[in-house]
Amino acid sequence: MKNINEQIKTGQFKKVYLLWGEEAYLKRQYRDRLTKAMLPEGDTVNYARYEGKGIEPEKLIDLAETMPFFAERRLIVVENSGFFKTSSPKLADYIRTMPDTACFLFVEDEVDKRGKMYKTVKETGCVSEMGRQDEKTLLYWIAGQIRREGKKIRESVARHLLSRVGTDMELLEKELEKLYSYTLGKEEITAEDIDAVCTAQITNKIFDMVEAVAAKRQKEALSYYYDLLALKEPPMRILYLLSRQFRLLLEVKEMMKQGYDKSQIAKTAKLHPFAAGKYMKQCRDFTKSQLKEIMEEAAGYEELVKTGCLNDRMSVELFIVKYSLA
Repeated sequence: MKNINEQIKTGQFKKVYLLWGEEAYLKRQYRDRLTKAMLPEGDTVNYARYEGKGIEPEKLIDLAETMPFFAERRLIVVENSGFFKTSSPKLADYIRTMPDTACFLFVEDEVDKRGKMYKTVKETGCVSEMGRQDEKTLLYWIAGQIRREGKKIRESVARHLLSRVGTDMELLEKELEKLYSYTLGKEEITAEDIDAVCTAQITNKIFDMVEAVAAKRQKEALSYYYDLLALKEPPMRILYLLSRQFRLLLEVKEMMKQGYDKSQIAKTAKLHPFAAGKYMKQCRDFTKSQLKEIMEEAAGYEELVKTGCLNDRMSVELFIVKYSLA
């Protein structure tokens, strides 16, 4: 991202760009910034955008060969094409010899770094991975966004926002917009404001439910369950998410026993580092045998529902009651 920022600043652009990774917000931001920097505002003649699989490389090549109309370059944006997962040798070969009057901007979720397309873009252009940001970066970003609105937020409150909403920047942006409207006329955003208007992620509610179960706060654990039912979440999906949570806790516990640190756990379990830290803390509330027993019990309740021996809503309720009993 640093290289792209410098190129935008100097106006010295590469002929091909690849923005890839899980963080949709950053990919969108840099796609739009590059587009704005390369083309005059309102220039639709020299701009083309393609999205989805099934795009014919020949069409892209023909367009790149067409001279731009009263402009320095023609920009061709290609999103979620799958070219970087499946082989596209013809396009890869073309990129090496393409004219300076065209620029490809690829935006993808996943890539194969061993593939010809990836290697070609890396050698001849600019590749930028835009993955999930760490907690520190997100806290700085939240503070900056809120400061631009002329408001303030304490670090502890920003952490509360992350714990409630999650670490997806696109989702955070939407929740911040809600907060700006809700706190109109107020200078500082508080935890109470966040609780009042921000939507808690289902995974966060599940996490809180497990925490309540571990602390034997049965009433609180059931309250989370009823909240999820009110949000039209199917009981069996809730049971699946609960079971998945306990499985992750078992995995994290095993890795901690082997001496893994937070970053290693996050990478191995495919968790955000912020979430990995929370799992490391929560798994200490359970023994390894307890976690195994809970997972087996969850599978047992699922079987009872499938065989018609137990109502789905009741099965989850019984599961929560059993393990949150003081």
